[in-house]
Parts: sequence; structure tokens; C-alpha cells
Amino acid sequence: MRKLLTRPAAYLLGLAFLALGACVGVPKVDDYQKSVLERLPFVYRMTVQQGNIVNAEQVDQLQPGMNKRQVRYLLGTPLLTDFFNCDRWDYVYTMRRGHKPLERRKVTVLFKDDALIGVEGDLRPNPKAAATDKPKETIVSVPDYKNNEGLITRGLEAVGIKKEK
Repeated sequence: MRKLLTRPAAYLLGLAFLALGACVGVPKVDDYQKSVLERLPFVYRMTVQQGNIVNAEQVDQLQPGMNKRQVRYLLGTPLLTDFFNCDRWDYVYTMRRGHKPLERRKVTVLFKDDALIGVEGDLRPNPKAAATDKPKETIVSVPDYKNNEGLITRGLEAVGIKKEK
């Protein structure tokens, strides 16, 4: 009579069956059962807000050709920036209010050569709303800070010691 398996091979095969049998009993994420206390209506659940709050007015102000600085000014710093694709910014917003279901919003902004080429996600720019709500242009003059002197120079000039130019 021949042996089908050697002893070490039989042990390895037995360990493999034990390992596979242990994986069967692990609960999946979808199978998570909430505790009884979480389902009671009088138990307080805090409002949890995460991510960037991006509303329709902000998205309506986006125009093709805007650079990254202008988009960052309008929408804020993106929550997710792809390490391998710098031309894609993701703005993700989630809010759970007490026992109500989770709210999710996602806006993806796409660039090409530092110029905005598209917006994807739950909120899209509405050009009609942007045209009707467009405020009048305001010109803001920014003072030139190149010629401003530092604190020490101003102090020396106040004492009577003038800076040589």
C-alpha cells in the first residue's frame, strides 16, 4: 500500500483547511449589526460634519479657463488631491444629523495645464444662474508693499538716522 501524502504535506493541508474555515465565520462590513442602544430614538447622536462644504452658488461661479488659485479661492482647499494626477481635485462632504441617514456630496474639478476644463459630481455649474446673479465688477486697489520699510528702518529714521540709498 502506497502513502498518498507525506506527514509534513498532510499537516500543511490540514492547516490550510483550518485557515479557510476560520475565514468563513468573519463578519463582513455589510453584516454589521447595530447595538440595541444605537437604535433607540431617545439616545442622543451628535451631528458629524466632515469635508468641504461646497454649495451651488460656489460651483456656479466656476468658469472654464480659471487657474488653480482661483478655484482654490472659490471652493477652498480640496479634501483629496491625487498624488499621481495633480490635475484632479476632489471635494467630498458628508454630514450625519442624529438618526437621519448620511448625506454625501462630491464635486470633482478637472484641470489641464493649470486651467479648469470640467466639473463632475453632485453639483454642476449652471451658466444661466451665474449670468443672472453676476455682481458688478469691483476694482480693488492693493497697496504696493515693495517700498515699505521695516520696523528697524522706520525706528532709525524716527531718531534721525537716515538710510543711505
